[in-house]
Amino acid sequence: MPAIPQTMTVVAIAGKGGPDVLQTQTLPVPSAGNGQVLVRVQAAGVNRPDVLQRMGLYPAPKGQSELPGLEIAGDVVAIGAGVTRFETGQRVMALVNGGGYAEYCLADEGTTLHVPEGLSIIEAGGLPETFFTVWHNVFERGALKAGEWILIHGGTSGIGVTAIQLAKAFGSKVLTTTGSAEKCTAALKLGADVAVNYRSEDFLDAVKAATGGRGVDVILDMVGGPYIEKNIRALADDGRLVYIGFQSGSKAEIDFMRVMLKRLTITGSTLRIRPAEVKAHIARKVEAEVLPLLASGEVRVPIDSTFPLARAADAHRRIEEGTHIGKIILTAG
Repeated sequence: MPAIPQTMTVVAIAGKGGPDVLQTQTLPVPSAGNGQVLVRVQAAGVNRPDVLQRMGLYPAPKGQSELPGLEIAGDVVAIGAGVTRFETGQRVMALVNGGGYAEYCLADEGTTLHVPEGLSIIEAGGLPETFFTVWHNVFERGALKAGEWILIHGGTSGIGVTAIQLAKAFGSKVLTTTGSAEKCTAALKLGADVAVNYRSEDFLDAVKAATGGRGVDVILDMVGGPYIEKNIRALADDGRLVYIGFQSGSKAEIDFMRVMLKRLTITGSTLRIRPAEVKAHIARKVEAEVLPLLASGEVRVPIDSTFPLARAADAHRRIEEGTHIGKIILTAG
């Protein structure tokens, strides 16, 4: 294995603003501390939280790297004290608190996973943030069960393509919203039972038609804003509404009488600020329940596009255009 260099190229956030504030810099390569592995990054996922951080709206947790990047894949090049699950040279993927837009990145052992056979390193780079988020919010917080209906907003986003596949893999029925006919077709190919173009159709009407007026059991939403009140109307009795983002705003006027009468649960979460042991628990569940589906090919990581690390700004432009289908990945070189 090549020697670990003293310095590395990173993409840092030089101020707050548009994609152009993402600039390459040279920083020291970090050393693996207790319970950490040092990974030579070959692929790093680009996610909406990275965009928010670049805009100054989602700062890194105290004591963590201020570089963007919440998921990585690559080779372990060093291990810290106490690490027992990994050895140097192994291919891994990890959920990290920051620092993924770099040639080397530290990862906690608890949120690091072996890359299963059959999964490319590019696909692995787009897995942890999305799959951890979906598992925790859809199956733990949302308690989605086989036979139930789920409405997934943003069906061709990184989160959406993951949620559609996992919901179907575990026996649920899926209705999803997207922004074009092309995206609807892609969502159906991934397994969605119904795909709605929100630019030309009302998803509430589609929910009523698909469920015979009953409503869906779970909704996964990252839109918010005008969707909040409509989501509540779209839920069946004892339904669960799960929020993971608010691209259209986090405030709305709603009638809580409907929540009470229908016995609804409204919840949500963000992963980055959660304690390490919580994220490690999610990692173990993904490892046990989801990685076998990826290894068998039943579930995959659809890749929209890849960009070399130095072109991180272009990757951010791509995600902000909103036309992508699947994951956007930064690659080494």
